[in-house]
Amino acid sequence: MTATQTFDEAVRTLSAASVAVHFDAFTDIDWDNPDYAIDRGDPRWVLPEVDPLGRHPWYLALPLERRIEIGIWRQANVCKVGRTFEEILIGGIMAFVMDMPNGSPEFRYVTHEATEECHHTQMFQEFVNRSGADVPGARRWFRHAGPFVSLAGKLVPELFWTGVLAGEEPIDHIQKAYLRSGIELHPLIQRIMQIHVAEEARHISFAHRYLRETVASYPPARRALLSLAFPIIMRVLCDVIVIPPKEMTDALDIPRSVIREAFWDIPDSRQQLHDVFADVRGLAEDARLMNPISARVWKLLGIDGPSSRFRSEPAQRSAA
Repeated sequence: MTATQTFDEAVRTLSAASVAVHFDAFTDIDWDNPDYAIDRGDPRWVLPEVDPLGRHPWYLALPLERRIEIGIWRQANVCKVGRTFEEILIGGIMAFVMDMPNGSPEFRYVTHEATEECHHTQMFQEFVNRSGADVPGARRWFRHAGPFVSLAGKLVPELFWTGVLAGEEPIDHIQKAYLRSGIELHPLIQRIMQIHVAEEARHISFAHRYLRETVASYPPARRALLSLAFPIIMRVLCDVIVIPPKEMTDALDIPRSVIREAFWDIPDSRQQLHDVFADVRGLAEDARLMNPISARVWKLLGIDGPSSRFRSEPAQRSAA
Protein backbone atom coordinates (compact mmCIF):
# COMPACT_ATOMS: atom_id res chain seq x y z
CA MET A 1 0.00 0.00 0.00
CA THR A 2 1.44 3.36 -1.05
CA ALA A 3 0.51 7.00 -0.46
CA THR A 4 -0.07 7.52 -4.20
CA GLN A 5 -2.74 4.81 -4.44
CA THR A 6 -6.40 5.75 -4.33
CA PHE A 7 -8.30 4.55 -1.27
CA ASP A 8 -9.93 1.70 -3.20
CA GLU A 9 -6.59 0.62 -4.66
CA ALA A 10 -4.98 0.65 -1.22
CA VAL A 11 -7.78 -1.47 0.24
CA ARG A 12 -7.48 -4.01 -2.59
CA THR A 13 -3.73 -4.19 -1.97
CA LEU A 14 -4.39 -4.98 1.69
CA SER A 15 -6.88 -7.70 0.69
CA ALA A 16 -4.32 -9.29 -1.62
CA ALA A 17 -1.72 -9.18 1.16
CA SER A 18 -4.15 -10.91 3.52
CA VAL A 19 -4.47 -13.78 1.04
CA ALA A 20 -0.73 -13.96 0.38
CA VAL A 21 0.41 -13.94 4.02
CA HIS A 22 -1.84 -15.00 6.87
CA PHE A 23 -1.57 -17.22 9.92
CA ASP A 24 -3.63 -19.91 11.60
CA ALA A 25 -3.45 -20.14 15.38
CA PHE A 26 -3.10 -23.93 15.36
CA THR A 27 -1.07 -24.64 12.24
CA ASP A 28 1.44 -21.79 12.41
CA ILE A 29 2.30 -22.28 16.08
CA ASP A 30 3.67 -25.67 17.11
CA TRP A 31 2.07 -25.60 20.54
CA ASP A 32 3.35 -29.05 21.51
CA ASN A 33 6.95 -28.35 20.56
CA PRO A 34 9.04 -29.09 23.69
CA ASP A 35 10.86 -25.79 23.16
CA TYR A 36 7.52 -24.00 23.64
CA ALA A 37 6.81 -25.56 27.03
CA ILE A 38 6.31 -23.02 29.80
CA ASP A 39 8.80 -23.69 32.59
CA ARG A 40 8.27 -21.56 35.70
CA GLY A 41 12.00 -21.64 36.32
CA ASP A 42 12.88 -20.22 32.90
CA PRO A 43 14.51 -16.77 33.24
CA ARG A 44 13.37 -15.82 29.74
CA TRP A 45 10.01 -14.96 31.33
CA VAL A 46 11.60 -12.13 33.31
CA LEU A 47 10.15 -8.86 32.02
CA PRO A 48 12.71 -6.83 30.05
CA GLU A 49 13.26 -3.14 30.63
CA VAL A 50 11.27 -2.24 27.50
CA ASP A 51 8.21 -3.17 29.57
CA PRO A 52 7.13 -0.35 31.93
CA LEU A 53 6.81 -2.76 34.86
CA GLY A 54 9.99 -4.62 33.92
CA ARG A 55 12.20 -1.57 34.47
CA HIS A 56 10.65 -0.45 37.76
CA PRO A 57 13.13 -0.64 40.70
CA TRP A 58 10.62 -2.62 42.78
CA TYR A 59 10.43 -5.35 40.13
CA LEU A 60 14.18 -5.38 39.50
CA ALA A 61 14.83 -5.95 43.22
CA LEU A 62 12.62 -9.05 43.43
CA PRO A 63 14.03 -12.60 43.63
CA LEU A 64 14.30 -14.34 40.27
CA GLU A 65 11.39 -16.71 40.89
CA ARG A 66 9.06 -13.79 41.67
CA ARG A 67 10.14 -11.89 38.56
CA ILE A 68 9.46 -15.01 36.47
CA GLU A 69 6.03 -15.48 38.05
CA ILE A 70 5.03 -11.87 37.44
CA GLY A 71 6.47 -12.04 33.92
CA ILE A 72 4.30 -15.02 32.99
CA TRP A 73 1.21 -13.37 34.48
CA ARG A 74 1.99 -10.12 32.70
CA GLN A 75 2.30 -11.79 29.29
CA ALA A 76 -0.80 -13.91 29.87
CA ASN A 77 -2.89 -10.96 31.00
CA VAL A 78 -1.89 -8.87 28.00
CA CYS A 79 -3.01 -11.78 25.82
CA LYS A 80 -6.32 -12.03 27.69
CA VAL A 81 -6.93 -8.29 27.33
CA GLY A 82 -5.98 -8.58 23.67
CA ARG A 83 -8.54 -11.34 23.22
CA THR A 84 -11.29 -9.14 24.63
CA PHE A 85 -10.26 -6.21 22.45
CA GLU A 86 -10.17 -8.38 19.33
CA GLU A 87 -13.66 -9.73 20.12
CA ILE A 88 -15.00 -6.18 20.36
CA LEU A 89 -13.23 -5.34 17.11
CA ILE A 90 -14.76 -8.33 15.32
CA GLY A 91 -18.23 -7.27 16.50
CA GLY A 92 -17.62 -3.72 15.34
CA ILE A 93 -16.45 -4.89 11.92
CA MET A 94 -19.62 -6.94 11.47
CA ALA A 95 -21.67 -3.84 12.33
CA PHE A 96 -19.53 -1.71 10.00
CA VAL A 97 -20.17 -3.91 6.95
CA MET A 98 -23.87 -4.54 7.63
CA ASP A 99 -25.20 -2.04 5.07
CA MET A 100 -22.12 -1.79 2.87
CA PRO A 101 -23.06 -1.59 -0.84
CA ASN A 102 -22.27 -4.30 -3.37
CA GLY A 103 -18.83 -3.94 -4.90
CA SER A 104 -17.32 -2.19 -1.88
CA PRO A 105 -13.63 -3.15 -1.56
CA GLU A 106 -13.80 -2.39 2.18
CA PHE A 107 -16.16 -5.34 2.72
CA ARG A 108 -13.63 -7.86 1.52
CA TYR A 109 -10.68 -6.35 3.37
CA VAL A 110 -12.31 -5.84 6.77
CA THR A 111 -13.76 -9.35 6.71
CA HIS A 112 -10.23 -10.62 6.03
CA GLU A 113 -9.26 -8.58 9.08
CA ALA A 114 -12.05 -10.12 11.17
CA THR A 115 -10.89 -13.60 10.13
CA GLU A 116 -7.35 -12.79 11.24
CA GLU A 117 -8.61 -11.38 14.52
CA CYS A 118 -10.52 -14.63 15.18
CA HIS A 119 -7.22 -16.49 14.90
CA HIS A 120 -5.65 -13.96 17.26
CA THR A 121 -8.31 -14.62 19.90
CA GLN A 122 -7.59 -18.36 19.64
CA MET A 123 -3.84 -17.75 19.79
CA PHE A 124 -4.09 -15.48 22.82
CA GLN A 125 -6.44 -17.75 24.76
CA GLU A 126 -4.38 -20.86 24.03
CA PHE A 127 -1.35 -19.11 25.49
CA VAL A 128 -3.35 -18.13 28.58
CA ASN A 129 -4.55 -21.71 29.00
CA ARG A 130 -1.03 -23.12 28.73
CA SER A 131 0.51 -20.48 30.99
CA GLY A 132 -1.34 -21.78 34.04
CA ALA A 133 -1.98 -18.19 35.13
CA ASP A 134 -5.64 -17.52 36.00
CA VAL A 135 -5.48 -13.97 34.71
CA PRO A 136 -8.51 -11.65 34.80
CA GLY A 137 -7.84 -9.86 31.53
CA ALA A 138 -9.41 -6.46 30.90
CA ARG A 139 -11.01 -4.29 33.53
CA ARG A 140 -14.61 -5.18 34.33
CA TRP A 141 -16.13 -2.00 32.91
CA PHE A 142 -14.45 -2.63 29.57
CA ARG A 143 -15.68 -6.22 29.38
CA HIS A 144 -19.24 -5.12 30.17
CA ALA A 145 -19.12 -2.20 27.72
CA GLY A 146 -17.71 -4.31 24.89
CA PRO A 147 -20.95 -5.30 23.11
CA PHE A 148 -22.12 -1.68 23.10
CA VAL A 149 -18.74 -0.41 21.87
CA SER A 150 -19.06 -2.73 18.86
CA LEU A 151 -22.19 -0.83 17.78
CA ALA A 152 -19.98 2.17 17.03
CA GLY A 153 -18.86 0.33 13.90
CA LYS A 154 -22.26 1.09 12.39
CA LEU A 155 -23.37 4.22 14.23
CA VAL A 156 -20.17 6.29 14.43
CA PRO A 157 -17.51 4.53 12.34
CA GLU A 158 -14.97 7.32 12.83
CA LEU A 159 -15.06 6.69 16.59
CA PHE A 160 -14.90 2.94 16.05
CA TRP A 161 -11.78 3.08 13.87
CA THR A 162 -10.24 5.60 16.27
CA GLY A 163 -10.83 3.05 19.03
CA VAL A 164 -9.27 0.34 16.87
CA LEU A 165 -6.08 2.37 16.63
CA ALA A 166 -6.22 3.27 20.32
CA GLY A 167 -6.13 -0.42 21.21
CA GLU A 168 -3.77 -1.65 18.51
CA GLU A 169 -1.08 1.05 18.52
CA PRO A 170 0.06 0.64 22.17
CA ILE A 171 0.41 -3.14 22.09
CA ASP A 172 2.00 -2.98 18.63
CA HIS A 173 4.51 -0.42 19.93
CA ILE A 174 5.42 -2.50 22.99
CA GLN A 175 5.63 -5.81 21.10
CA LYS A 176 7.90 -4.23 18.49
CA ALA A 177 10.07 -2.89 21.32
CA TYR A 178 10.35 -6.46 22.66
CA LEU A 179 11.25 -7.87 19.24
CA ARG A 180 13.72 -5.09 18.42
CA SER A 181 15.44 -5.17 21.81
CA GLY A 182 17.68 -8.13 21.01
CA ILE A 183 16.89 -9.81 24.33
CA GLU A 184 16.30 -13.56 24.41
CA LEU A 185 12.55 -14.07 24.60
CA HIS A 186 10.82 -17.36 25.28
CA PRO A 187 10.21 -18.78 21.76
CA LEU A 188 6.46 -19.21 22.31
CA ILE A 189 5.72 -15.60 23.23
CA GLN A 190 8.18 -14.47 20.57
CA ARG A 191 6.26 -16.42 17.91
CA ILE A 192 2.95 -15.00 19.13
CA MET A 193 4.33 -11.46 18.97
CA GLN A 194 5.77 -12.00 15.49
CA ILE A 195 2.43 -13.22 14.14
CA HIS A 196 0.49 -10.45 15.84
CA VAL A 197 2.81 -7.67 14.68
CA ALA A 198 2.82 -8.96 11.08
CA GLU A 199 -0.95 -9.00 10.73
CA GLU A 200 -1.65 -5.90 12.82
CA ALA A 201 0.49 -3.91 10.37
CA ARG A 202 -2.30 -4.34 7.80
CA HIS A 203 -5.05 -3.60 10.31
CA ILE A 204 -3.37 -0.42 11.48
CA SER A 205 -2.70 0.65 7.89
CA PHE A 206 -6.38 0.30 7.00
CA ALA A 207 -7.56 2.29 10.03
CA HIS A 208 -5.06 5.06 9.27
CA ARG A 209 -6.06 5.23 5.61
CA TYR A 210 -9.81 5.07 6.35
CA LEU A 211 -9.67 7.93 8.84
CA ARG A 212 -7.37 10.02 6.67
CA GLU A 213 -9.68 9.48 3.69
CA THR A 214 -13.00 10.21 5.39
CA VAL A 215 -12.45 12.61 8.28
CA ALA A 216 -10.73 15.42 6.39
CA SER A 217 -13.93 15.95 4.37
CA TYR A 218 -16.26 16.08 7.39
CA PRO A 219 -18.21 19.26 8.18
CA PRO A 220 -16.20 21.50 10.55
CA ALA A 221 -18.40 20.84 13.60
CA ARG A 222 -18.19 17.05 13.27
CA ARG A 223 -14.45 17.19 12.72
CA ALA A 224 -14.02 19.52 15.71
CA LEU A 225 -15.85 17.09 17.99
CA LEU A 226 -13.75 14.18 16.75
CA SER A 227 -10.57 16.21 17.25
CA LEU A 228 -11.40 16.36 20.98
CA ALA A 229 -12.59 12.76 21.28
CA PHE A 230 -9.59 11.38 19.37
CA PRO A 231 -6.87 11.88 22.04
CA ILE A 232 -9.24 10.94 24.87
CA ILE A 233 -10.07 7.60 23.24
CA MET A 234 -6.36 7.03 22.61
CA ARG A 235 -5.39 7.53 26.24
CA VAL A 236 -8.30 5.64 27.78
CA LEU A 237 -7.87 2.52 25.64
CA CYS A 238 -4.09 2.60 25.98
CA ASP A 239 -4.50 2.32 29.74
CA VAL A 240 -7.05 -0.49 29.35
CA ILE A 241 -4.69 -2.47 27.13
CA VAL A 242 -1.37 -1.84 28.90
CA ILE A 243 -1.96 -1.31 32.63
CA PRO A 244 -2.45 -4.49 34.73
CA PRO A 245 -5.89 -4.54 36.41
CA LYS A 246 -6.35 -4.44 40.17
CA GLU A 247 -7.37 -8.12 40.29
CA MET A 248 -3.98 -9.10 38.89
CA THR A 249 -1.90 -6.78 41.06
CA ASP A 250 -3.77 -7.92 44.17
CA ALA A 251 -3.24 -11.59 43.27
CA LEU A 252 0.50 -10.99 42.88
CA ASP A 253 0.90 -8.54 45.79
CA ILE A 254 2.16 -5.76 43.54
CA PRO A 255 1.77 -2.43 45.37
CA ARG A 256 -0.57 -0.01 43.63
CA SER A 257 2.07 2.68 44.08
CA VAL A 258 4.39 0.62 41.86
CA ILE A 259 1.73 0.42 39.15
CA ARG A 260 1.08 4.17 39.34
CA GLU A 261 4.78 4.91 38.98
CA ALA A 262 5.40 2.38 36.23
CA PHE A 263 2.31 3.57 34.28
CA TRP A 264 3.11 6.53 33.72
CA ASP A 265 4.70 8.60 36.48
CA ILE A 266 8.45 8.02 36.20
CA PRO A 267 10.31 9.85 33.39
CA ASP A 268 11.18 6.82 31.22
CA SER A 269 7.61 5.63 31.41
CA ARG A 270 6.19 9.04 30.53
CA GLN A 271 8.47 9.18 27.51
CA GLN A 272 7.28 5.75 26.39
CA LEU A 273 3.68 6.95 26.63
CA HIS A 274 4.54 9.91 24.39
CA ASP A 275 6.34 7.61 21.94
CA VAL A 276 3.42 5.18 21.64
CA PHE A 277 1.30 7.81 19.92
CA ALA A 278 3.85 9.29 17.49
CA ASP A 279 2.15 7.62 14.50
CA VAL A 280 -1.40 8.65 15.42
CA ARG A 281 -0.31 12.22 16.10
CA GLY A 282 0.82 12.27 12.48
CA LEU A 283 -2.56 10.88 11.46
CA ALA A 284 -4.33 13.58 13.48
CA GLU A 285 -2.35 16.22 11.63
CA ASP A 286 -3.06 14.68 8.21
CA ALA A 287 -6.79 14.31 8.94
CA ARG A 288 -7.06 17.90 10.22
CA LEU A 289 -7.78 16.75 13.77
CA MET A 290 -4.92 18.68 15.35
CA ASN A 291 -5.88 22.25 16.24
CA PRO A 292 -4.99 24.62 19.09
CA ILE A 293 -7.74 23.26 21.36
CA SER A 294 -7.23 19.56 20.64
CA ALA A 295 -3.46 20.01 20.96
CA ARG A 296 -4.06 21.11 24.56
CA VAL A 297 -6.04 17.93 25.18
CA TRP A 298 -3.17 15.82 23.84
CA LYS A 299 -0.79 17.66 26.18
CA LEU A 300 -3.13 17.42 29.19
CA LEU A 301 -3.35 13.65 28.68
CA GLY A 302 0.43 13.30 28.46
CA ILE A 303 0.44 11.97 24.90
CA ASP A 304 1.67 15.01 22.99
CA GLY A 305 5.00 15.27 21.21
CA PRO A 306 6.51 15.17 17.72
CA SER A 307 4.93 12.99 15.08
CA SER A 308 6.84 10.12 13.52
CA ARG A 309 8.28 10.73 10.06
CA PHE A 310 6.98 7.37 8.86
CA ARG A 311 4.81 4.67 10.40
CA SER A 312 6.55 2.48 12.99
CA GLU A 313 9.61 4.72 13.15
CA PRO A 314 11.73 3.49 16.10
CA ALA A 315 10.92 5.53 19.19
CA GLN A 316 14.40 6.84 19.84
CA ARG A 317 14.32 8.56 16.46
CA SER A 318 10.74 9.81 16.53
CA ALA A 319 11.34 11.30 19.95
CA ALA A 320 14.46 13.10 18.82
